[in-house]
Amino acid sequence: MVSELSTRAFVGLGSNLGDRVGNLQRAVEEIRALESTRVTASSRWYDTSPIGPEQPDYLNGVTELLTSLSPRALLDGLLAIERRMGRTRDGEKWGPRVIDLDLLAYGSIEVVEPDLQVPHPELSRRRFVLEPWAEIAGKFVIEPLGRTVAELCRRLVDAPAQRVSPWRGGPS
Repeated sequence: MVSELSTRAFVGLGSNLGDRVGNLQRAVEEIRALESTRVTASSRWYDTSPIGPEQPDYLNGVTELLTSLSPRALLDGLLAIERRMGRTRDGEKWGPRVIDLDLLAYGSIEVVEPDLQVPHPELSRRRFVLEPWAEIAGKFVIEPLGRTVAELCRRLVDAPAQRVSPWRGGPS
């Protein structure tokens, strides 16, 4: 059971290997199974061009949670899901992956540790994160940046183009 003192957190999801839809759906189900955590919203899936080396296109989305886990415990749970799904972290940076789970925000707090930064340090430049996030929580304020998710998304108009479009392959 999730207590009423739960924290609102957001997780970015991505997959570009194998059954992308199945991988994302399984990841959401595994997140639902985390202790003291409840999934409260999920965006549609978005078909996106990759960053980094040439590779297959991604499906990306964002899931909103209420959790009583600490940021560290939540990250550990997300990393365990990635491992169970076959993700290895010994490949090239920004390379293809079965699943990628990023802790984007944890309430209004900021965490800066060697292997955990919240809010996610790259989120303000990632259309593939901001567009699905704005769909489910555009008014959420990223406190250290002093802007809402929707404002950050609108600011990307002048940023280098990255193709991000709602996935047309069927219901998510």
